[in-house]
Amino acid sequence: MSLISVHVPKRMLEELDELVRRGIYPNRSEAIRAAIRELIYKESLKSVRPAQEPTPADDQSEEITVLPGR
Repeated sequence: MSLISVHVPKRMLEELDELVRRGIYPNRSEAIRAAIRELIYKESLKSVRPAQEPTPADDQSEEITVLPGR
């Protein structure tokens, strides 16, 4: 893995540390890697989305019920 240095506002670092303290992430590095993965994923969807926009004729969607805990 490569090492990078990033400057972040104090409040952002405090919030990051809180995620680690609550056990959501094992450490700062893993939390930052997760954020980078999410950013890359979202940006990659932007390049795919225009080709997948539904047309009015395609919009015959059914209502979907989301069950709690799923």
